[in-house]
Amino acid sequence: MAARPYWKGQIRLALVSIPVEIYSATKSGAAISFNQIHEPSGKRIKYEKVVPGIGPVDIDEIVKGFEYSKGEYVILDEKEIEGVKLESKKTLELTQFVDAQDIDMIYFEKPYYVVPADDLAEEAFIVLREALRRSRKIGLGQLAMRGREYVVSIKACGRGMVMETLRYADEVHKAGSYFRDIGEGDPDEELLDLATTLIDKKTGKFDASEFHDRYVDALKDLIERKKKGKTLNIEAEEGSGDPRGNNVVDLMAALKNSLGSGDKTGKKPASKSSSKTPAKKTDGAKPSAGAKAPAKASARKRA
Repeated sequence: MAARPYWKGQIRLALVSIPVEIYSATKSGAAISFNQIHEPSGKRIKYEKVVPGIGPVDIDEIVKGFEYSKGEYVILDEKEIEGVKLESKKTLELTQFVDAQDIDMIYFEKPYYVVPADDLAEEAFIVLREALRRSRKIGLGQLAMRGREYVVSIKACGRGMVMETLRYADEVHKAGSYFRDIGEGDPDEELLDLATTLIDKKTGKFDASEFHDRYVDALKDLIERKKKGKTLNIEAEEGSGDPRGNNVVDLMAALKNSLGSGDKTGKKPASKSSSKTPAKKTDGAKPSAGAKAPAKASARKRA
């Protein structure tokens, strides 16, 4: 496997230990990075590590310190930090099993792929994977990686398993402080029915490849235009946003329009060109090019 393991150790379930390797399941997406530029000279701004009263220092002279009091530090070197012994540095012990829905999604942080470390570990790995799949449970434990200990979950995934780091309770804001001012009243049943129908109509299978970062695409386009020396009319572009603006829209009408004039069959609404519903007349308005005049009107015109 070309990738480098993020962590190597063993998963332990009671008296069974399974050597595994863990790989990051995600990668950084496309992003536009900006540098700070000194406008008068057009040169890039750089940063130096300096000590007040001394000036720039060599990187080899920098060590880690913890400030326990104002201006007072405990100095630690890398060997001392690495020497902190935690069993979870090399062993992920599964101490509890729960239903996946028992854990609020807000606690899940980052996924990793888990694979057996070698052929000898494969049989025990497959047994654990299938036991998790059959029981529809996920295992919980704690694992030390990169300077901290995480709560992690393990679940079956295809031929392998996925480990996800979880946030601790004190890392998540309590929702109540944000939601307390939202009313508790029940919604209008007809509105609720329309909204549910709209959700059903737009329901499908998730495909991550259908989504991409449109902001990055727009920035790339902007950069290309600037490279070619094109001037940008920012005010005109800002005015081409959401045409709805700040107008108050009737919720019932908006939901019905979203469904295609109240169509609840799940079919796509007919296009305007094929619609059989005549448009309302307005004083002085000319009929559209493709519209047919009523038969009586045509007869009078010929007469």
